[in-house]
Amino acid sequence: MTIISNDINKAIELLNNDDIIAIPTETVYGLAGNIYSDKAIRKIFHVKQRPLFNPLIVHLHSIEQLKEVVSDFPSKAQLLAKTFWPGPLTLLLKKNPNIPPIITAGKDTVAVRIPNHPITLSLLKKLSFPLAAPSANPYNRISPTNALHVESYFKNSIQLVLEGGTCKNGLESTIIGFETNEPVLYRLGAITLEEIEKVVGKITVKNKKEKVPDAPGMLAKHYAPQTKTYLVNDVENFLKNTNKKIGVIKFSGEINSSNIEHVEILSKSGDLKEAASKLYTALHKLDNLKLDMIVAQRFPDIGLGRSINDRLERATK
Repeated sequence: MTIISNDINKAIELLNNDDIIAIPTETVYGLAGNIYSDKAIRKIFHVKQRPLFNPLIVHLHSIEQLKEVVSDFPSKAQLLAKTFWPGPLTLLLKKNPNIPPIITAGKDTVAVRIPNHPITLSLLKKLSFPLAAPSANPYNRISPTNALHVESYFKNSIQLVLEGGTCKNGLESTIIGFETNEPVLYRLGAITLEEIEKVVGKITVKNKKEKVPDAPGMLAKHYAPQTKTYLVNDVENFLKNTNKKIGVIKFSGEINSSNIEHVEILSKSGDLKEAASKLYTALHKLDNLKLDMIVAQRFPDIGLGRSINDRLERATK
């Protein structure tokens, strides 16, 4: 049975014994294990039902710890790390030979980040190893942004969810890799493309790859409710000729339609940051209402709106 607790000592005990736990981060909760424990890492893949071709993200407590896991740290990667760590940025860098191939899906690169959450940073500093931690949800399902989301997914599969409150950002980290030392965006996330480009200049976007993905979050279907979901430009027009039980996600503003069961307005003030932080919570809530469908309105395709649209597009496949 899964226990939600703030007992870091219990978390350390489980992790030292090759077990896995759920940890809070500023993005979403992660399912974490010792990167050097084959038993723990295989349990992550098994519990999540995640295919082995999909690599994991390694979580560190400091830039100094980076030399333990990577063999090359390009200058533009250093600039990004200095600007955004700790925070929701993952860098894909050349790995050290000691990193197990199961972590990287056999690739010569490893995804790394320093999470910006006091509880998890404290945990990482007390461990003698980094943690691999993909999102704490079954494969392709909605990412968890609070401890109860995790507990509902894994009631009998993990022993502990480390309580850390509601995730501040509510969207996964942005993933940046390097090709011939130039940055490439592999996953849109909580740090916007515009923010990245302010630091390193124009970058290439390659965020879709179905076979042998370079990084997590590149598959077409991901972050998905069990309820059939649609992403549309005009919700009211889409709903004109249906009498089904419908839940709606909107950025802001009102909606007039008689056949809507429930509406989630993500930001009454039109704040994309607030909307991003509430997206997965809204999807979880609607997915639990036994609706016939969820209809989401497409967001402005700028800043975090681009990241939100990316998640909603993958949820509707």
